[in-house]
Amino acid sequence: MARRPQAPIEDRPTTKRIGALRGLAPFVRPYRGTAAAALAALVLTASISLILPIAVRRVVDGFQQGAELLDQYFGAALVIAALLAIGTGLRYALVTRFGERVVADIRKAVFGRVIGMSPSFFERILTGEIISRITTDTTLILSVIGSSVSVALRNVLILIGGLLMLLVTSAKLTGLVLLVVPLVVVPIVVMGRRLRVLGRENQDWIAASSASASEALLSAQTVQAFTHEALTRRAFSDVTEKSYDSARRRISTRALMTVIVIFLVFAGVVGVLWVGARDVRGGAMSVGELVQFVIYAVMVAGSVGALSEIWGELQRAAGATERLVELLSAHDSVTDPEHPVPLPMPAKGAIRFEDVSFHYPSRPETSALDHVELAINPGETVALVGPSGAGKTTVVQLIQRFWDPETGRVTIDGYDLRSLARADFRRAIALVPQDPVIFAASARENIRFGRPEATDAEVEEAARAAHAWDFLTALPQGFDTYVGERGVMLSGGQKQRIAIARAILRDAPILLLDEATSALDAASEREVQAAVDRLSVGRTTVIVAHRLATVKKAHRIVVFDEGRIVAQGTHEELVAQGGLYAELAKLQFTDGTAL
Repeated sequence: MARRPQAPIEDRPTTKRIGALRGLAPFVRPYRGTAAAALAALVLTASISLILPIAVRRVVDGFQQGAELLDQYFGAALVIAALLAIGTGLRYALVTRFGERVVADIRKAVFGRVIGMSPSFFERILTGEIISRITTDTTLILSVIGSSVSVALRNVLILIGGLLMLLVTSAKLTGLVLLVVPLVVVPIVVMGRRLRVLGRENQDWIAASSASASEALLSAQTVQAFTHEALTRRAFSDVTEKSYDSARRRISTRALMTVIVIFLVFAGVVGVLWVGARDVRGGAMSVGELVQFVIYAVMVAGSVGALSEIWGELQRAAGATERLVELLSAHDSVTDPEHPVPLPMPAKGAIRFEDVSFHYPSRPETSALDHVELAINPGETVALVGPSGAGKTTVVQLIQRFWDPETGRVTIDGYDLRSLARADFRRAIALVPQDPVIFAASARENIRFGRPEATDAEVEEAARAAHAWDFLTALPQGFDTYVGERGVMLSGGQKQRIAIARAILRDAPILLLDEATSALDAASEREVQAAVDRLSVGRTTVIVAHRLATVKKAHRIVVFDEGRIVAQGTHEELVAQGGLYAELAKLQFTDGTAL
């Protein structure tokens, strides 16, 4: 299957530092209160954890004292444990809710940004990859914000507090412990860099796998029709295996780092305990003090081990954050002006192309429009005809400002589209595309997409006008029948009539019809053409058509060839002039008198 070009995964930039997580700051900032409460609960639980070894020491050393004092020590230990449990539960609730809220905001922001991007953006990135970033990458960030960061901060506090308590308990043994620290830090830093690269690479391959699956599943019938199932399976399998290989390398590196760190930490602890045991035998410290030191040493070692694992998660989250920030900060070739001019409503519908030239970025060597001058008056029906690739659909795209012309300008009612907010002038436009988009919803909701606030009666009236009433009422649940993803339950002609009903319901002063009747049979075409004729009365209508029979009644026909306007006039005038239109008419009308 043909795929849009994009940078190879191996060539994509990787995050150079954990600081990429700063990209999350705008989403974290609104919930500083929740974050502060979670931090307070975290400090409380860490402090309580650091108190427990002292209680244990007192219990151990208190065996030689009275039973009443021993009972008090055990009671105090129980109270501490209860406070630790309550604080931990509170921390979990706050941190998890905080993470869910932040990630929900990130998903909304990324989707909100992408849904408004112009077509040039989607030439550079596959839709499946965007979906992967919104789902897989945000899930990874949720894991980090809702768990890893909290655990990391808790372990940092325990590490610092544990080291201080180790120093208080025995400066000599603490000095020996600190000798082990450099041996642990070096592999974390060195192998952490490798983990960062592998984490980003793994996320990219996951996105590529998702994009491959999305493209194939959306084209499942075409894949099956051309018996490409085996090739498609092989292509998806190849990408998935590369994703697995990347994950395997990441897991192996992280596992090796964990083995090295844990061994070095506990080897150091064993050595320090050996020295401590000798001190106890020599009377330099009590058994309780050694037990206290052991517990703190285990806590410190556990914190270092946990931090080594969490570091890898933070590296992956940094890569995921970078990928999401790329979407949020992606450049769009079409943007609204900082101070848009308001378009007077209702719009009259006058459209002008003034010396407009345009090349598609993917085909810079081919001129889609070449110095086009075109004026369409309010209420006029203008048909655009010509060979495929002549520039007809490009005109429709520029009217909606999906692209900006390289030279010249496009205006509505005298206002340059670049001076208007896109949402403002697009409200004045209704579109019926050649390949209508049908959503996975009911037929009623698909028609209501044209005007969400429309009543059921208005929806049904639009369906009647588009000659869709008969087939819609014959469906199992009538207008409320679910039509499947991309309207899989409907025929091409039925989809087209729903799209026309949607445009009728929108009731906009400008109507764009891009091969609107191309999927209809002769009988349906006559009915829909009659509906289009009624709809176009009093509206500025631009019709793109290859079948000239559908445009004979247009006020004016504009003939395009190789991005230029080569002729204009009525059907009769153009036939009389000869040229390209007359040739097209001869090919399409079998009876010469029909010309």
